[in-house]
Amino acid sequence: MLIFLVRHGESEGNRDNKFRGRVDFPLTDIGMAQANDLKDFLKDFEFEMIVSSPLKRSLQTAQPIADLKKIEVKKDENFNNISLGPWENLTKDYVEKNFPKEWEIWKKNPEYLEVEGMEKLDDVMKRSKNRLKELVRISKGNILVVTHRAVLKPLVAGILGIEKPYFWKIHFDPASTTIFEYRDENFMLKNLNINYYLKHNPLEYF
Repeated sequence: MLIFLVRHGESEGNRDNKFRGRVDFPLTDIGMAQANDLKDFLKDFEFEMIVSSPLKRSLQTAQPIADLKKIEVKKDENFNNISLGPWENLTKDYVEKNFPKEWEIWKKNPEYLEVEGMEKLDDVMKRSKNRLKELVRISKGNILVVTHRAVLKPLVAGILGIEKPYFWKIHFDPASTTIFEYRDENFMLKNLNINYYLKHNPLEYF
């Protein structure tokens, strides 16, 4: 069984350099093009299920391949983006100026960041990893999960047993694909952050 972990394409929040969290940004035109590039990359694989974060940017990324395969996209709150509380919809420049201490933690070790109203990365890891384990138990075929950077990083770190700090050691481009093979109750990483199929791949850092 193969598990395909996909980050959503470029959203308006990415383009505007904002902290996104649970804000329901749609894809940009570039993001929609990336979703179609993703569809072309995945077209020769078969999927038993396609699961997505309930946010628009993930659903729009999943829909082209779901339409091609005639599979319904299942919304799953366990793959929803991290809740960033008071930082949501703020530009990164604004956060840097108005939350300087917290910004420094975010830049260096966001695993240890504690802001009132903000979900912790440990909790994101727990909910997403537990749900993925449930999905592989009930599925006999390949699984496609479309989610967010701040879910993929703790999820992949958790699967691979990577200790803190891990967040800035793993990178996922918009609309990139990471592939695991699940065999004998073990996850084996086959490919990380595949992005060669993307015709548009804007750089993103913090």
